[in-house]
Amino acid sequence: MERCPASFEVPLGGAARVEGEKMKVIFMDLNRCIYCRSCEVACEREHDRHTHMSVVLLNERYSVPMNCRHCEKSPCVVVCPTRALTRLGNGPVITETMKCIGCRLCAMVCPFGVPEFDSSSGVMRKCDQCIHRLNEGKAPACVVTCPARALTYDEVDTIMQKVKERAAKAIISGVGLEPGVLVRPPDSRH
Repeated sequence: MERCPASFEVPLGGAARVEGEKMKVIFMDLNRCIYCRSCEVACEREHDRHTHMSVVLLNERYSVPMNCRHCEKSPCVVVCPTRALTRLGNGPVITETMKCIGCRLCAMVCPFGVPEFDSSSGVMRKCDQCIHRLNEGKAPACVVTCPARALTYDEVDTIMQKVKERAAKAIISGVGLEPGVLVRPPDSRH
């Protein structure tokens, strides 16, 4: 392993996708986000005063945490001429700052506009899911800090199962039923 300036471990030459391992993601429940911006502060604290998360308030009504989505087919990784961006196994896409030349191609191709140029260091920066915390078996700082529990870090299948369970509870309680969907709630004896 080589050490990077951001003090996280990177396998030499990047990492290949590991068969059988499932990718963990940060799931954002936009119904729970309260625009407190605790995730931004946690990210800044964990990354030496660089925040890789911003919460965008739309129409004074919707708050959307914006960070790298660590796309499975990451256009930023494909376009980087120095291979400074790499995916760690089934984990996050990280920036190896020693390889970055600050060309900004990654920012141009990112569909979410996430990578940002750090003018003080001349390199691109983006969310790395707090790789130093992941190496210690901990969840990303934004997730553990969120007071509204709008952010969850887990495998996609596990998250989707929880979403389905929440929806099933809503159906049983009669909440959220749309016209055209008829449901008979269970009897109280069950």
